[in-house]
Amino acid sequence: MDIRRRFPLVVLGLAVAAGIAFFLSIALGSVSLPLGEILSVFLHRITGLGQAPSGRVEAIAWFIRLPRSLAALFAGFALALSGAAVQGVFRNPMASPDILGISAGSSFGAVLSISLGAALMHPTVLPASAFAGAMTAAIFVYLIGSDRGRSHLLFVILAGLAVSSLLNGLVSALLLFSDRYEMSIFLFWTMGGLEGTQFDVLLIPVPVIAVASLLLLRMGRPLNLLALGDEQAHSLGLPVERTKLTVLGLAALLTSMAIALAGPVGFVGLMIPHLLRVSIGSNHLRLLPASALAGSAFLLLSDTLGRIIARPYEIKTGIITALIGGPYFIFLIIRYQRKGRLI
Repeated sequence: MDIRRRFPLVVLGLAVAAGIAFFLSIALGSVSLPLGEILSVFLHRITGLGQAPSGRVEAIAWFIRLPRSLAALFAGFALALSGAAVQGVFRNPMASPDILGISAGSSFGAVLSISLGAALMHPTVLPASAFAGAMTAAIFVYLIGSDRGRSHLLFVILAGLAVSSLLNGLVSALLLFSDRYEMSIFLFWTMGGLEGTQFDVLLIPVPVIAVASLLLLRMGRPLNLLALGDEQAHSLGLPVERTKLTVLGLAALLTSMAIALAGPVGFVGLMIPHLLRVSIGSNHLRLLPASALAGSAFLLLSDTLGRIIARPYEIKTGIITALIGGPYFIFLIIRYQRKGRLI
């Protein structure tokens, strides 16, 4: 079947997979909940109808797992979508917010707000700090990797690696001057995880992710033109550098909001778009929405897996994604080396 005819089925399948992963993330954990009881909790809390569930089931399903699952849903959506967009800007499946310094900048901004105690002042401080760090890193990387207003992929990636190393060093420096309590918070947060998520944490990042995602999903056609090359895209009337800056800005915004929700969870933006590009092609009108849905399902399943494989203990979500994404990244490097092209 032609991909254009198959694509609606692909999107439907990914949406169903994300929905199933969402309910599994609420049902499974140190305490398993039957699906019927979960649905009765939702029905009672949303509509006021039905029999009131037990306080224990309601507390676990609604107040503990629902905000955590929503955070994983939106964070995975944002990370995979921004990863697909960044790969499209640089026309390379090895590019991602992790490699280009955006994630490191977002993490540094968030950790700095934690170290200064500002994150405790208001729920908006942490996502704002993460966004400021991500945008600063993205601008530095773009300026370093550009010459006379034109960006060069090799220099952008090298600049991203350099900026990431610098920011990771600054995070280590913050740890040296922190007391034991702050250090434990830093280390716990930088592993990436969703435990302890409450509804107030979602108030700022979720609406921002929703709006920025809608804007980035509209960039499918410009990204397709960029795939033809800068000169060809410019000859077709596309403002190339402005388009790149717009996409990178939206990707930085999405990445920072995802990190504000889930911490620096790695490899989602690298692995998911690459896998889908192999199966459905490089047309960004299809790749962007498919990547976003698959990212939600992947992060939900990763978080659920971290909760059930070592019960009653938990493995951080960032560790699960690293154990899956790290070997995949090594596989990509070897594959592209054998093809004679990495960048």
